[in-house]
Order: sequence, then structure tokens, then C-alpha cells
Amino acid sequence: MPPTDAGKSRLAYIDWMRGLACLLMFQTHCYDAWLGPAARQSRFFMYSQLGGTFPAPLFLFLAGISFALVTDKLWQKGTPTGQVARTTIVRGAEIFGYGLLFRVQEFAISWGWAPKSDLARVDILNTIGMSMMLMGVMCWVAGAVAVVGRRAAPGTGEGVRRSTIEGGGPSMTGPAPSRIVVVIAACAVALAISLLTPLLWTTWRPRFLPWPLESYVNGVHNLGTPQAWLFPVFPWTAFAFAGLAVGFILQAPWSRARTTRAFVLLGIGGVALIELSRWLDALPRQIYPVYDYWHTSPEFFLIRVGMLLVILTASYAWCRWGLAQWGFSPLIQLGQASLLVYWVHIEFVYGRVSILPKHAQSILGASLGLLTIFLAMLALAYVRTHIKGWMRGKDAMQALRSSSAVRS
Repeated sequence: MPPTDAGKSRLAYIDWMRGLACLLMFQTHCYDAWLGPAARQSRFFMYSQLGGTFPAPLFLFLAGISFALVTDKLWQKGTPTGQVARTTIVRGAEIFGYGLLFRVQEFAISWGWAPKSDLARVDILNTIGMSMMLMGVMCWVAGAVAVVGRRAAPGTGEGVRRSTIEGGGPSMTGPAPSRIVVVIAACAVALAISLLTPLLWTTWRPRFLPWPLESYVNGVHNLGTPQAWLFPVFPWTAFAFAGLAVGFILQAPWSRARTTRAFVLLGIGGVALIELSRWLDALPRQIYPVYDYWHTSPEFFLIRVGMLLVILTASYAWCRWGLAQWGFSPLIQLGQASLLVYWVHIEFVYGRVSILPKHAQSILGASLGLLTIFLAMLALAYVRTHIKGWMRGKDAMQALRSSSAVRS
């Protein structure tokens, strides 16, 4: 990409980060499924699993940013806040439905040995869908608060019916809240989710709920205690709300006019959050009766958000000045079809059609399998994103031939 092409980089960094999340997900799943007992005791496997802590936060964080971009665009067009909320909530419900469908598919493929409880497992697609619905509700509430506030303000009159977004156009019959209000609300929700997580996993567990419902709160599944390998609302949706705040910050007029400076400041903010997390964790006293840094603590949430902001800044820089846009970018290609490659690769890694025997490979053997999965999913993503263009080209050629035949 030429260095002056800043517009494309604003979207390319999102696809690039999604592609990075896919790559980290591939390596986590491949090594977890295929490495033998001896290799699983190695430092290599430990670092592989440590890298596996990033894909889910990345996907959710980027879902929040994308949600902000779409919502802000609709508000700029003057779309009523209620309609924006309905559109985004319906889209979240679709993703949630995909998550349920994915569980049904997995159960059908694993018929005979998969327990029926797998149908109610809270997986990442379920959580992304839930996060989008919750963000839609939050934006609707923020819009309702904006209406009340403008009615209460003296001299507003018709301004309640026709309001102006910061730096944007009017919104009819339900004014859009200002970006700063949405940013503050998103940060508050993310912080609240993070602060409540340790309690909802331990002393405040909603045990009165059936386990399929409680599992969406704390990932208890049917195992009696919350499970760290599931993706419940607490704490995972907090990453989506953090992304929502960042997305609206990036859409502000100041940020759009000073894009590079905005990303640098976000990166610096990320470093600050990392240091704040380390300082809080080092305090001699903790406010929670049960403190689990690596799974439920607000400190771990803060450090991961800080890392996400640093990765965001680095991704933008790579797509703005690096090699990511000079020709073909594998990560951008994967990021453009992340849902499809997530859905398909699971079957070839964990499913009945696994390309290698499970728990029986050396590091080299599993790495070759990982390379195969990566190339296969890259090819699938390429076909997925180009097939419409190929079909249009084919139709155009047929039309041209028909026209030539008529003339002759």
C-alpha cells in the first residue's frame, strides 16, 4: 500500500488483527489437539497455550470496534437511535444463532460419543452475539438518556426532534447520543463487568438458575464450578465494550483528522493500563474473598486490554507503513473470512476428519499440520472473498459473447 493511502489502512488494520487472531487460534488448537504427552510437557507447548489467550479477546475487541463504526455511520446518516438499536441487536441475534447452529453441527458430527450437554456449551460465537445484543441495548439506553437530557434542557424545543451528532448530521425522531456519552457508558459497562466477574464466579454465583443459563453468566456448564475454557458474559463481553469505546474514539472528528496521533495515544494508553494492572496486582491486600489473577481478576482484564491497545497501534502502523498492504496479505485475507475459517478448521483439527492422529504428534509433526491448516484456510478465505467477482466476470463474458453472436 502506498504510504499516503491512509483511508484503506483504517479498515485494513481490523482485517489484519482478525487474521492475527485466526493464526493464533490455529496454532493453539493444532498443538492442543495433536501434540503427544511428552511434547505437551515442553516449554514450547506452554508458550503456545499462552498465545491462545489472545484470540478470544481479539475477536470480541474487534467486534466492539466494528460495532462502533457501523453504529456511528448509521447515526451520521440520520437513522433514529431505536432503528439503529434494532438493526444491531438483530445482527447480534444472527451471530448468536450461528453459535447455536455450530453447536448442533458439532454434536451431529460427534454423534455417539459427544454428550448432549455440549449443545448448551457457551462458545465464542455465542458470546460475540450476546455482546452485540448488549451493546445494541446500551446504545439504545444512551439514546433514551440523550432524549431526556435534551427535553430537560431549557430552550431545546424542536432540537429534541432534530439533534446533531458531534461532527455529524441530524437524527430524526430519537436523537443520537454524543460520542463522549457512548464512550463513557461503554467504559463504565466494561469496568462493571470486570469488577463483578470475581464475585459471580465465586460468592455471588446465581445457583438458582438452571446450569445452561448460569453458564452464560460464569461458564459453569454442567460441571459444578465455572470453567476457564468457556466464554461467559462475565468477563468476556467486557472486551467488546472496551472495543466499542475505542471505536467511537477513533470515529471522533479529532481522531479522524489526526489518525496517526490518535493511534499512538491509544498505544500509550495501553502501556499505561499494563503498568496499572501490575501495580494493582502487587498491592498487599485484595478486595475479593477469592482472587484468581489469571481467570477472573480485573487486573488481568486491564492488562489484556492494554495489550490489545498496543496490538491495535502496531497493526495500524503495519498496515499504514509496513508490508501488510504491499500486495497480498495472508492475515488480511484470513480476517475477511474469519467466521468461515473458524467454523471449518475446527473439524479438521478436533473433529472426526482431523488431518492428524490426536495427541500423538511431535512438535515438528504438529507444526507441519498447522502449516497445512493455515494454507488450506487461506485458500478457503481467498475463494470466499473472490467468488462473487468471479461469477460477475463469468456473467459479463457470457453477456459479451451473446451480444457478439447477435451482431454476427
